[in-house]
Amino acid sequence: MKSIIKIASAFVGVIVGAGFASGQEVLQYFTSFGLLGIIGAVVATALFASIGMILVWLGSHTKTKSHRDVIYRIGGRVLGTIIDYIIIFTLFGVGVVMIAGAGSNLNQQFGLPVIVGTTLMTLLVLAVGMLKVDRVVTVIGSITPFLVLFIIIISIYSFITMDGTFASLNETAKAVPTTLPNWFVSAINYVSFNVAVGAAMAIVMGGVERNEKQAALGGLFGGLALGILIILSHLAIFSQVETVGGLDMPLLGIVSELSPLLGLLMSIVIFGMIFNTAIGMFFSFTARFVDMETKKFKIALTIILAAGYIASFIGFTDLVAYFYPLIGYLGLVLMAVLFASPFVIKKQERKELENQVQTKIS
Repeated sequence: MKSIIKIASAFVGVIVGAGFASGQEVLQYFTSFGLLGIIGAVVATALFASIGMILVWLGSHTKTKSHRDVIYRIGGRVLGTIIDYIIIFTLFGVGVVMIAGAGSNLNQQFGLPVIVGTTLMTLLVLAVGMLKVDRVVTVIGSITPFLVLFIIIISIYSFITMDGTFASLNETAKAVPTTLPNWFVSAINYVSFNVAVGAAMAIVMGGVERNEKQAALGGLFGGLALGILIILSHLAIFSQVETVGGLDMPLLGIVSELSPLLGLLMSIVIFGMIFNTAIGMFFSFTARFVDMETKKFKIALTIILAAGYIASFIGFTDLVAYFYPLIGYLGLVLMAVLFASPFVIKKQERKELENQVQTKIS
């Protein structure tokens, strides 16, 4: 059970980064569609649970140390190459967004220059990235419970203090700018984007777990937990949309209004969740090209982080608005392959077994 909880927490931790923990993702993908956003959040929950289970199971079943082997195995040479490039592009891009989000977080809460947050995040990722993969998974999973606690607190406070009903706030919520066309496409795009974000690290995490059943359950519970957090966050932001709809970090805005002290603590938690995703992205990106736990890995990680640091100054909100949906559309290919992957692998293994039997007979 301990292993399942560890995997579930790490799965949530990898996916919940600056965009989600701040509320900016939820605002654009769900709250901007008002009441229909609730249905979208439920659809997203079901998809996250299914794909989370598949991803971590794949890693455990293949005992892999990089997403590349698994992706090429289930997708073949052509499709595998396409998916591999999508994941590579996503890992680096989202890592950049996380560094930018760290700057926005400290800027909104403490008034610090953006460069302070981005620099601090880059150095933290570099320090933890030098650890072994099991240590990295432990660090990622340890911060998640704090976010869950704060989401619950925020939700209760928002419901108690909301003016009017969700129906009366529906038009205000729908006035929030979004680059997505409707609630259904938005929900699918959101899951697709996050699968592209979390696939590499989830597969690597699964590779560390020898028990395939525990790995699968960890991914399942992690996906369910993530979906519940989305629903609660959406309802919290929806209920206070008139106040926080224009903020970079709406969840942080709600907590700061509740209590300056809680706002301070929430800012730290958000920073921690940003770090979780940042380390997951840059660690997985580097592991795609260089063997982990080697001197070359540390050198490569340092160079890659330096490039990400420079790119982060494009700006947090713009990156979420335009880069995230693009990855969501590209990630649809990955989602389709993942749903088919258990059948593909079972078919491959059955064929291998038949070949072994034929070899022995001959």
